[in-house]
Amino acid sequence: MSDAIDVRTLLHDSPSFGHAEVEQLRSTLTPAQIGEVRRAVDELVRKVSGGNSSPRDRLALGTAAHFLGRHDVADQALAGLNGDGLAEFFRAQTCLALERYADAERLFEQAAEHGYDAVQCTLARAGAIRVQGRLDEAEQLLRSNARAAVTRADYSYQMGCLLSDRGDTFGAVEYFERAVDMDPRHTAALFRLANENNRVGNDAEAIRLYEQSLSRPPMYLGALLNLGLLYEDAENYTAAAYCFRRVLDVDPNHQRARLYLKDIEAAGEMLFDEDALRRQRELEHVLRIPLTDFELSARSRNCLERAGMQTLGDLTRITETDLLAGKNFGETSLREIREMMAAKGLRIGQLLEQPFERPAPVLRSEELSPEERAMIDTPVTDLNLSVRSRKCLSRLGVATIGELVARSADELLGVRNFGVTSLNEIRARLGERGMKLRND
Repeated sequence: MSDAIDVRTLLHDSPSFGHAEVEQLRSTLTPAQIGEVRRAVDELVRKVSGGNSSPRDRLALGTAAHFLGRHDVADQALAGLNGDGLAEFFRAQTCLALERYADAERLFEQAAEHGYDAVQCTLARAGAIRVQGRLDEAEQLLRSNARAAVTRADYSYQMGCLLSDRGDTFGAVEYFERAVDMDPRHTAALFRLANENNRVGNDAEAIRLYEQSLSRPPMYLGALLNLGLLYEDAENYTAAAYCFRRVLDVDPNHQRARLYLKDIEAAGEMLFDEDALRRQRELEHVLRIPLTDFELSARSRNCLERAGMQTLGDLTRITETDLLAGKNFGETSLREIREMMAAKGLRIGQLLEQPFERPAPVLRSEELSPEERAMIDTPVTDLNLSVRSRKCLSRLGVATIGELVARSADELLGVRNFGVTSLNEIRARLGERGMKLRND
C-alpha cells in the first residue's frame, strides 16, 4: 500500500482537479481503495449540499460519482459547470448512463468546443447519435473522422456497437476484440464481449471478461449483476453475494439485486439438499432399467410378465406377498428376484415405504387442437427469460412450453440456483400466454 494514493487529499485538498487527477482517480478505483473513494465522495456530497463548495469540488465529486456508478449524484454535481470541457465531457457520459441521449450528444459537442479531446468527443457523440436510432448519421460521423480516430480503441468500439445494432453479431465481436487488443482495459468493449459470451453460454470466458471490465471505472451495474449470476451458477455464492451487494451499495433500491441477494441467502440454506437431489436422480435412472436386461430363470421371467412387471421400479411398488400370490411364483423365484434387486441397491416394495413421485408427463400433442399443439411445442426460448431462468430450465431438460407447464412450482424450486425470482418470472411469462404451471 506504499504506492496507494491518498484519496481524500486527491478529492478534497488538491489545489486543482484536472486530467491528471482524473487519471489518478481512475487508477485508485480498485477493490483495495474503493471504500476510501466512497467515503470521500460522501464527504463531498455533504460539502456540496451545504453550499460551501467550489467548482473544483463539484468537478471532483461529479467525476468520482460517475466512476462509482452514482450517476444522479454526478449529474447534479456537474450541472452548471458550463465552459469546462472536462466537466461537460463527464456530464455527457453521465447523461448516457441516465438514457438522456440528446443531452449527451449536445454536451459532447460542447466539451470539444471548450478544449476536451476533440476526437474523443466525436467518437462519443457518434455513440449518443447511434443510441437515438440514427444509425446512418452515426456511421457517417465515424467514417468522416476515421483518419484521425481509427487508431483509437473507442473507434473500434463504436463501430462494433453500430454493427451490433444492425444485427451483425460476428462483425461486432471482431470490432470489440480489436478495441480490447488496442486497450486491454477498455471497459465498454470488455462488457460487450462478456455479454456475447454470456448469451451463448461460454460461462468461463464471460466471467473472465466481466471481471476484467470491472477492473477499471466506470462501473457497469449490469456487469456486476451478470457476473453475480454466473458466480452463482458456478456455486461461488460468496462472490455472487459480493457482486449483488456492490450493486446495492451504488443503488440501495435496485430491486433485481435485492431479489438476487435474497435468492443467494436462501440457496445457502438449501445447499444440504444438493446431495439428496443427486441421489434421487440416480435412483430415477436405476428404476427405469427394464427387467429384460437381467438373466432370470424362465419361470421367474414368466411370473413377472404375468404380474405386469416390466422395470425395476415396478418391483419397488409391489409387495412380496402380492408376488407370491401369482400363479407358479414360489420362494425360489422370490429369492432370485431379491438377489437381482439387491445387486442394484433396491428391495421389493421399497417405494411403498417411501413413495416415489414420477416426473410429470408431458402433454400429449395428439390430444390437442392445432392451436394448442403449436403453443406447447413452442421453445421456452420464446419466453425471453433471464439467463438464470434459462439455465435452470436447461438443467431440468425443459425445452418446450409444454414440458414447462407439466412441471410444478415445487419441482422447479428443487433445481440448483432456481429461486423465487425465477419462479415469478416464469409464472409472469406463462400468464401472458394464458398458461400456468402444473398445480398453480
